[in-house]
Amino acid sequence: MVDSENVKRVLLQGNEAIVAGALAAGCRFFAGYPITPASEISELLSIKLPELGGTFIQMEDEIASIGAVIGASLAGTKSLTATSGPGFSLMQENLGYACVAEVPCVIVNVMRGGPSTGLPTSPSQGDVQMARWGTHGDHPIIVLAVSSVADCFSVTVKAFNLSEKYRVPVIILSDEVVAHTREAVALPGNDQIRVIDRVAPDVPPEWYKPYADNNRGVPDMANFGDGYRHHVTGLIHDDMGYPTQNPQEVEKFYKRIHSKISKGFQDIQVTKTFLMEDAEICVIAYGSVARSALKAVRTAREQGVKAGLVQLVTLFPFPRKSVDMYLRQCRVAIVPEMNMGQISREITRINQANCRIVKHNRIDGHLISPDEILKRIVKA
Repeated sequence: MVDSENVKRVLLQGNEAIVAGALAAGCRFFAGYPITPASEISELLSIKLPELGGTFIQMEDEIASIGAVIGASLAGTKSLTATSGPGFSLMQENLGYACVAEVPCVIVNVMRGGPSTGLPTSPSQGDVQMARWGTHGDHPIIVLAVSSVADCFSVTVKAFNLSEKYRVPVIILSDEVVAHTREAVALPGNDQIRVIDRVAPDVPPEWYKPYADNNRGVPDMANFGDGYRHHVTGLIHDDMGYPTQNPQEVEKFYKRIHSKISKGFQDIQVTKTFLMEDAEICVIAYGSVARSALKAVRTAREQGVKAGLVQLVTLFPFPRKSVDMYLRQCRVAIVPEMNMGQISREITRINQANCRIVKHNRIDGHLISPDEILKRIVKA
């Protein structure tokens, strides 16, 4: 149903909203392998991409999938893959390649219980630290989390924009509950969506240095086939892309790829707050658990408890400044997660106030309910 010329209200599943967001952001290539609970993303893109002149390839496995995504991105096409835990494990080596070669791409991990085959049809948030540190090396990466169908659309658009702007892989963490929830969402028109593309070189091919530093720390990126020489390697490289072990060149490379992310903290680190203006107890949550937390906070307010919610959209780089502000405001912070406490460790690490951190963990393959969080709030 169309409400106006610029807003379209539709009933979507979370995975379908990720597809809509990817296409709106300009994604025209997908390579992947079916896996529960992410398969709907592949299925829908196999129909939608050819209609838009894009390319869909079902690969033989997840290792090949992300390899194809890297290749398509180097050729100038915004590219996506989607998977779940076991497939995400297989992607880690090539994910590291994308980090060191600074290749824009988006990886959706619809989390399920693990390790290994684990709980294929049950929700989990067990891949949080893996998303940050799954591939080896001292690398920066951006990890975003979705908690609603509306988030699935808007966060996917943002993921592509950040990936292109900073030349870095961006990981979207969803989970089985968000992926398969259906709700009515208002999708903006194309003219209301801000789309960012990578910056092309503005110098002749003979002057081009594919990894030259600039004031953004993000080298201009020429596409394969545009006439620019572009050497790509998984080895640490100099400004021309040639492998190097020169200590000065190696240090310069590492500092640059980290600084380009730190310079963008204000742009990258996103949190949402609900009822936090006068809150004395805050719930810090992400993913589908944030939906339960919001319901619990609203019920607590009805009972006269000054509770509020801080929803983490960006998980890494961890939004330390924003979270610290609320830790200083509140006397108790409750951190519910469907794992053994992967983000609560980050919150405890940065807690410089006298705020008491209370973990609430569930690891049985079921969503944390609003009542569970409400009991924690009342007890606090």
